[in-house]
Amino acid sequence: MYLIKTSATFDSAHFLKGYNGKCANIHGHTWKIEVTAASSDLVREGEKRGMVLDFSDLKKAVRALCGRFDHTLIFERGSLRDATLAALADEGFALTQVPFRPTAENFARHFYEELARTLPVKSVAVYETPDNCAVYEED
Repeated sequence: MYLIKTSATFDSAHFLKGYNGKCANIHGHTWKIEVTAASSDLVREGEKRGMVLDFSDLKKAVRALCGRFDHTLIFERGSLRDATLAALADEGFALTQVPFRPTAENFARHFYEELARTLPVKSVAVYETPDNCAVYEED
């Protein structure tokens, strides 16, 4: 099995509604997304001969995905009152609503599913800090 890996980062804020601890408050991270693509065979012909896929294609997809979350407040649908959302939007804040609790584990699965639509993704690791990450890969 051949593996290639790339990573990208984005900065954003989030909070965990209903959590009993510091993470219940809005706080920020520099998230690092590390994506591994895999193939048992390499491209046999053309300019990409000898590759799993072109690193530039993998990097472009990962960076585009990260760009959608960069410098936004990420929040779970239903976790903020309508009045709060309206006030934040009125102030011009960038908001990103997701249908899941914004944990590293859920982000790893979300990013995996997004990227696996078009790329041979094996796993996605999401780092909240340099030392702590969650990894998602399918069986």
